[in-house]
Amino acid sequence: MPGTSFFHQARNNAWSNHRLFGVCQKLTPRELNAKRTRFTPSILEALNQTLTVDCYYLDALLDGGHGQGDLYSGRITPFSDMVGLAAAQRDADHKLMAFCDQLGEKDAMRDVELERRNNVVTHETVADILSHLFVYQTHQRGQVHILLATTTQSPPPMDDYHLEYDAPFPAIDFTLLRGKGA
Repeated sequence: MPGTSFFHQARNNAWSNHRLFGVCQKLTPRELNAKRTRFTPSILEALNQTLTVDCYYLDALLDGGHGQGDLYSGRITPFSDMVGLAAAQRDADHKLMAFCDQLGEKDAMRDVELERRNNVVTHETVADILSHLFVYQTHQRGQVHILLATTTQSPPPMDDYHLEYDAPFPAIDFTLLRGKGA
């Protein structure tokens, strides 16, 4: 069933974000804001962009807001600190997991209207939006992972999926992700 698959992807997405943000929170402001490449100007900007895209799609999926303007109008103010950014990303991840947890097969095929640049409106299914979002998140985490190699912090392992075989390590992370024991 698509909903179950999306829940597991959302859970893994949240876990991966948690691990990456845990390392990024140890960076100095200079490391976070250092200009890196034209494609990914800084670690902080890359993480802000990820949150902005999450908010854009969550607005469309949850609030029926068609993703109106969040991505393009500047309605989302970028965070200048990792504490606020990590909390906002965690909130977005929790919303995405909750949405995917209740998602059924029929819901996954629901049509969603998205407002794009220049007032262009597109229609996508929930399943296609979620698939796109998870691929985008993976790409953005990969960009930040590469940039972390030029800092004092080692990039965290990002090639894991929360399999039963690896249960002890993800269980620790998910306990922290839910706020217990933190």
